[in-house]
Amino acid sequence: MLSPADSSIGRFAPTPSGALHFGSLLAALASFLDARQRHGHWLVRMEDLDQPRNKPGAQDQILQALTAHGMHWDGPVQIQSQHQKSYQEQISHWIDQGLAYYCDCSRKDLIAYKGVYPGTCRGRHLPPAADHAVRVRVTDEPVVFTDRLQGKISQRLESEIGDFVVRRRDGIIAYQLAVVMDDIAQGVTDIVRGADLLESTPRQLWLYQLLQTPVPAYLHIPLMMTRRGQKLSKRLGSAPIHPQAASSSLFAALNVLNQQPPATLQKATVAELIAWGLEHWQPMQLPPTREILQ
Repeated sequence: MLSPADSSIGRFAPTPSGALHFGSLLAALASFLDARQRHGHWLVRMEDLDQPRNKPGAQDQILQALTAHGMHWDGPVQIQSQHQKSYQEQISHWIDQGLAYYCDCSRKDLIAYKGVYPGTCRGRHLPPAADHAVRVRVTDEPVVFTDRLQGKISQRLESEIGDFVVRRRDGIIAYQLAVVMDDIAQGVTDIVRGADLLESTPRQLWLYQLLQTPVPAYLHIPLMMTRRGQKLSKRLGSAPIHPQAASSSLFAALNVLNQQPPATLQKATVAELIAWGLEHWQPMQLPPTREILQ
């Protein structure tokens, strides 16, 4: 593990469910420039726990795209699915401590509660079962943090979210737990990612608290949205970025991130664009919104 005492450590953690699209490039570039400008480390991790979503060859496509766009990572690429044992051990420990419990509620059972878990299984003391989820207990004390771009965020987990899932009913470890444990294991100090994950952050901070670990700094960049109000995503089949057009994609990304590259860089090489971005990166020039139109 790289030591956070030496420098800042950032990361890019895509899901290998398809090739990178322009929205993914924005997140990768912002996290890369933010880490490298401070002479920090930049890591890449494949978040592949949801195996049914993964596509053959997607991991290689993603890594090739990053390389073609001048973003070179430190150390080996971490594969999330290789850490299943540590996630399960932590879940078992929390269950033994009474901090988590088994839940057999289906989505249909919870429709009436509009996304806030009502605590149905909190006191039922269900035994382990293959089709039982595991939820972590929360309180209604405000979880507060200040995002570097979006400002102060506050959420009362019990009344706004409820006890949340750390292992799904299908046995897949939930994103909230895996991402926190992986970031801790890799010593990540600075997280730059899309604003679609802003509402998840208080749950992740709750887990940091349970794990008694210092929290990273967060910077949530605006999401690139289509004119139909949908975010660019692999699930919706958003067009992939092409290595052959890396220079034009980087120039466009710097513009969308409001870094204002000069027009003379339109014909620049990938190396020249990355060098300019590192010299001129100003995260506070990013639009302080959660969404921007394509």
